[in-house]
Amino acid sequence: MSAATQRAGWSRLPLRAAAFVVLTCATILGVSAWREWAARDAVLRGAETEMANVARSLTQHAEDSFDLLDSGIVGVVSRLEMDGTDPVTIAKLGNLLEARAKSVERIHSLAITDDQGKRLTSPGTINSTFSDDAFFRHHQLSPKREPHFGRPVKSLIDGEWVVTLSRRFNKPDGSFGGVVLATISSRYLSHFYEQFEIGRNSSVALTHGDGLIVARYPSNEKFVARSVADKPLFRDPSLQGPSGAYHFKSPLDGAERVSFFKRSSRYPFFLLATVDRDALLAPWRAAAVSRMLYVLALVMLIAIIGAVLVRQLQRGQRMAAALVEKEAHFRLLAEGSSDMVTRIGLDERLRYVSPSSVRVVGWRANQLMGTPALAGIHADDLPQVQALVDAMKRGEKEEARVTYRNSHRQKGEVWLESTMRVTRKDDGRVDGVVAISRDITAHKQLETRLETLAIEDSLTGLANRRRFDERLKEEWARAYRDRSSLALLMIDVDHFKAYNDEYGHPAGDACLRVIARILAAEMQRAGDLAARYGGEEFAMLLPNTDAAGCARIGERIRVAIHRQGLVHASSPISGRVSASLGGAACRPTFERTAGVASLVEAADRALYAAKDAGRDRLIMSGEVMTLLPKASGQ
Repeated sequence: MSAATQRAGWSRLPLRAAAFVVLTCATILGVSAWREWAARDAVLRGAETEMANVARSLTQHAEDSFDLLDSGIVGVVSRLEMDGTDPVTIAKLGNLLEARAKSVERIHSLAITDDQGKRLTSPGTINSTFSDDAFFRHHQLSPKREPHFGRPVKSLIDGEWVVTLSRRFNKPDGSFGGVVLATISSRYLSHFYEQFEIGRNSSVALTHGDGLIVARYPSNEKFVARSVADKPLFRDPSLQGPSGAYHFKSPLDGAERVSFFKRSSRYPFFLLATVDRDALLAPWRAAAVSRMLYVLALVMLIAIIGAVLVRQLQRGQRMAAALVEKEAHFRLLAEGSSDMVTRIGLDERLRYVSPSSVRVVGWRANQLMGTPALAGIHADDLPQVQALVDAMKRGEKEEARVTYRNSHRQKGEVWLESTMRVTRKDDGRVDGVVAISRDITAHKQLETRLETLAIEDSLTGLANRRRFDERLKEEWARAYRDRSSLALLMIDVDHFKAYNDEYGHPAGDACLRVIARILAAEMQRAGDLAARYGGEEFAMLLPNTDAAGCARIGERIRVAIHRQGLVHASSPISGRVSASLGGAACRPTFERTAGVASLVEAADRALYAAKDAGRDRLIMSGEVMTLLPKASGQ
């Protein structure tokens, strides 16, 4: 390569370095912006999923409520068409309807009218004639026998907004005989929706098929019977399906909302669950701003370093002509500048330190020259490094690689990896050691994180099966040495497959996280361990705990799961998420022929006994069979 060609290459190098720095900064900013936008989309998708679960649950509740009203109406219609409307029959039915309305909270009122709209039950009440009401005119004009779901109206009895469900009954000759009417209070529905905390500024609205709001939380009295029929939810063809996500600006309070609607397949209404988008995105927005500030700081740092680099390259251009003959030596130094190169004499003092020592350990080369080479090594790692250096000084090792902790002037402590090689004189005698050291702190931190992931369940944050098996062996050995007791609880979520099938896997994951939090709250001692044993099954290891203590903890867990009130409509037990628990306790000192598997087997048998006994209960192994022959006296 000619001198002219080399100088031309040097002249282009600062420009290329500047372009690289700019491209790096732009790439970091672009990737960060893309990741933040993806995080925002993930928050919105999560909200849509949560709203979908709420909408489906509350739609089912509304349908069940109207089915309850209709089942009572059908019986009354059959009785009227069989027995007629004589005063005795009406009096009996009136008492029956009154008792039913009092016993069922969601029923506001029940009534029977004749073919003229006159109220036959409790005729002395206000507005005893319904001839002008829409539901009455519908049945009077239509021979159809199916239930009629009415629009929200204001009751003149107590002033509450109610929704009507009614059926026609016929006279013996098949002509119109009157109407059996049931109503449900809008306030009841609103109060029910109040139990669902789905986010700040959230709302739930049940809307009639013609666009009138039946019930809403919050501000039910303000918005009930208000029409939203002119909104896109009624007019947009893409929103006319049975369910779907819906982002809109609320016509009621003007807030931008993320929502999910679900139309009933049996009645002319749909349910809309929404959450304020600004409130939903507020945590993401705050976190994004914080993260972007860090990114901007990083980009500025890179830009500053790049500017310094470009300046150094420009300075190098001016020195290029004088240093052409030393190019090989210069390149060697440049390529090795990222690692700290040191030479250690036989007296274990530093004879040479490269300039990169500032980056690696925070000290300048002239500050380290002549100091003990092993002075900054952590006390726990010093014996290992000292042994290697001694072996190399004696000529027993030619080279070695070692990882250790070393003090840093600004950072306090860093992890270094040093590759050491013996240097010899012309006569072959060892005269020192050359060490090339690099900072591997980030790599060590990643290793620590991976070790944590290896023993932690990613969904629940509890210990995983591997960690549980390790701790069980440790605690068994400890209990054997200390002659203490060891207890184990096995917990299984009842009918969890049906829960997943009905509510979806995201809801199932959320359910498992709730139960995991309950178990974590019960780990009140340092030795206690809660783990996800597999699928919907959990285990809790309780050192120094007897059978009675194990049973108390298990019962608290079972009750706490109940108190969460997670709806499980497919469960034949209570309509809520529940769990079956099996417990076992023993003293390993007295179980010389047994191993850790015996405790697991005993708790597992107790768990299956709890399932066979009807689920949603705790059974200890002593109630099923003796854990081990020698355990009967424990």
